[in-house]
Amino acid sequence: MSWKLSRRFFLFQILFLVVHACKPKPPGEGELKIGTISYGSGEEIITQYAKFNRYLAEKTKSHIKLEPAFNENKAIERLEARAWDLVFAPPGLAAIAIARYQYVGLFPLVGVSNLRSVFVVRAESPIQELKQLQGQTVALGQPGSATGYYFPLFNLYGLTLTDVISAPTPRTVMEWVAIGKATAGAVSITEYNLYSSQLQQTQFRILYTDPHYVPPGVVLIGPNVERNRQEYIRKVLGDFPSTLAQEVGYVPNGTLPDYQYMISVVERVKLITPQLQTKPVRLFVNSQ
Repeated sequence: MSWKLSRRFFLFQILFLVVHACKPKPPGEGELKIGTISYGSGEEIITQYAKFNRYLAEKTKSHIKLEPAFNENKAIERLEARAWDLVFAPPGLAAIAIARYQYVGLFPLVGVSNLRSVFVVRAESPIQELKQLQGQTVALGQPGSATGYYFPLFNLYGLTLTDVISAPTPRTVMEWVAIGKATAGAVSITEYNLYSSQLQQTQFRILYTDPHYVPPGVVLIGPNVERNRQEYIRKVLGDFPSTLAQEVGYVPNGTLPDYQYMISVVERVKLITPQLQTKPVRLFVNSQ
C-alpha cells in the first residue's frame, strides 16, 4: 500500500512540475538588452541611462542590460544578430533595423527639427554643383548615418569618384575638406553650422542641400521579444515619468515618424555599397 501511495505522490509531483513549467510567465519578466551608440563615451551613457534602467527594471520585473555600441558599424552587427531587445536608434540605424531585421518602432526620439544632409566644400573651390564631383575624392561619415552616409550616397548615384573616404566623426569630415584631403564632405546642416564656426581658419560653403528632411530617431523593440511582452513594454514606456524619458531622449506621447522614404534611400544605397571597395568608385549598379 505504501508503495502505491509513493508512486501516486511521485506522479503527482511530475504532473505539478510539467504544469508549472508550461505556465506562461507574466509579460514583464525576463532580461531586456538595451542598445544605443556611445561614440566612445561609455561612462557617460551608463550614467545617462542609470535611472531609466532602474525604473524599467522595477516596472517590468526584468534584468536590464545596457549594451552601448562604439559606432554605427558595431550597432549594425548587433541589429543583424537581433541581439538587442530595445534600441535607441538614430535615423539611419532605425531605417536599417525596420527594413531588414524586423524591429518595430515604439516612440520617437528627441531630435533636431528640420535635420538635412549637406555637401560642404571650401569657399574658394571651383566646384559649383554635384555633377562636378565626378573624378573627385569625397568624405563621408560612417555606415548607418543618415546625413553623413545614406543621403549623400543617394545623391551621388551615377557618378564615378576617385575615392570615397570614411571619416570617424562629422568634424573629421570637415577637417579633411579643410586640408584638401577631400574635395567635398557630407554632414548634417546642424554639424556644418557647429564645426564651420570652430574651424575658423578655413572658410566653407554648402555645395548642395538635400531637399528631404531626415526623420527623428526611434525607440525600437526587437523581433525576439514575444508579442504580449512587446505590448506590455510599450505600455510601461508610454507611462514613464517625463523626466526619465527626457534623460534618455524619447517622447512617450510622440507620433512615430514616417520612415518610408528613409527606408527607400537605404535600400537604394545598399545596391551600390559594394562599389565603395573599388577604385575608381563607380556609384551605379552594374547591369551585367
